[in-house]
Amino acid sequence: MDFFISAAHAEGAAPAGGVEGALGFIPLIVIFVIFYFLIIRPQVKRAKDHKKLTESVSKGDEVVTGGGLLGKVIDVNDNFVTLEVSDGVEVKIQRQSVSSLVPKGTIKTA
Repeated sequence: MDFFISAAHAEGAAPAGGVEGALGFIPLIVIFVIFYFLIIRPQVKRAKDHKKLTESVSKGDEVVTGGGLLGKVIDVNDNFVTLEVSDGVEVKIQRQSVSSLVPKGTIKTA
């Protein structure tokens, strides 16, 4: 039967540690650095900017929420913001759902 199947022989053991072991980590380090600059760092910056935006919301600002509501801030609490989306229509939303501030007068033109 050895005629059709050649015998398999084990190769010698690889040297332990040394330079080859340290060189194996270089691709992993390069991938982590790329992920850091392309994914992690921009996400942290975006979260920091959003937190600064939600802390700066004050009465009289015109904002757009994450759901797309456009309204004027009429009351601000620690966790909630009350928006006037139309004459006499008030909506209470979480402060974190404010996605952007818009220039004053945007509601009148929309």
